[in-house]
Amino acid sequence: MKNYKTYSFPKSISACFLLCIIIVFFSCSKKIHSQNTTGSGTNMSIIPDYNNLYYWAAHPWKKDASDSIPKELRINYHPDSTADVFFIHPTTLTGKNDYRWNAPVNDSVINRKTDKSTILYQASVFNESCRVFAPRYRQANLKAFFINQDSAAPYFDTAYTDIKNAFLFYLQHYNNGRPIIIAAHSQGTKHAARLLKEFFENKPLQQQLVCVYLIGLPVPADYFTSLTSCKDSLSTGCIISWRTFKRGYTEPYFVAKEQFKAIVVNPLSWTTDTLFEPASKNTGGVLLKFNKIIPHVVNANIHGNVLWVSKPKFFGNIFFTKKNYHIGDINLFYMNIRQNIKARIVSFLKKQQQL
Repeated sequence: MKNYKTYSFPKSISACFLLCIIIVFFSCSKKIHSQNTTGSGTNMSIIPDYNNLYYWAAHPWKKDASDSIPKELRINYHPDSTADVFFIHPTTLTGKNDYRWNAPVNDSVINRKTDKSTILYQASVFNESCRVFAPRYRQANLKAFFINQDSAAPYFDTAYTDIKNAFLFYLQHYNNGRPIIIAAHSQGTKHAARLLKEFFENKPLQQQLVCVYLIGLPVPADYFTSLTSCKDSLSTGCIISWRTFKRGYTEPYFVAKEQFKAIVVNPLSWTTDTLFEPASKNTGGVLLKFNKIIPHVVNANIHGNVLWVSKPKFFGNIFFTKKNYHIGDINLFYMNIRQNIKARIVSFLKKQQQL
């Protein structure tokens, strides 16, 4: 069984592909909200105080990038705050010349990068159906995935300590028995898995769990005992996970060497079936321009432990040659996810009424 506490990427995968894909998939939206509180300095010794809104990348009581809505969706935008999502963002401390092993939570450059990328392009997918809570945390440097697991563990533990404290603060001050979605991408998924083990699995809080979106890292099918993969679009209390690659490509240093069965759900069918799902079922991705929804951007089918898709359809894709679509795991399926969140919450509430 894989242990998420020490789980790491293989050393032989270069961080360069991540940075290249970031450039292709992420651009700054014109609709970025400024924060309503400030921090100062970049002291690593600062532990985030989650009573201060500055230490939340997304929070219902402040204007932030997670509030952003693609332009063509604004007319029919009807937000519902029945449920909450606790979103854990991926790694944004990625500079190859940055030798800090953990990111200071008050580093304005890193925070701006986080807000303009993952909070805008990923966390915003939840804003019509949920109140969005996304803590800033002392994330581990990307290079921590490429070193010995024992050496990397303290850096990931530091990051998880902040996530845990943020979640405890959320429970104590904001939850009040509300339905919860846990969502994360990449490094965030690593921490979310620990959080689910510690707070949800076989514990009373599991009864409030709408579903879990653990995207961008493999979730071994036997990692949890009572949390299993979602079987369809309306299943609740279950896990949705996938990693996205170009069809026909098997990443040689990581995926090809996996000796376990991972949870994989196809976001075009919301099942674990391996059947090919055409691009016509993709209701829209958000890629280079946040305000532009691109329908039918990719098709998809499950292949082994990953999701295979077609080359993304967008203007200028002739220059896009990458085969690992890690950074687009969520925004390639932006509209499908947005619709699925709403459907699962409705399903969860109906089941609660029947109890």
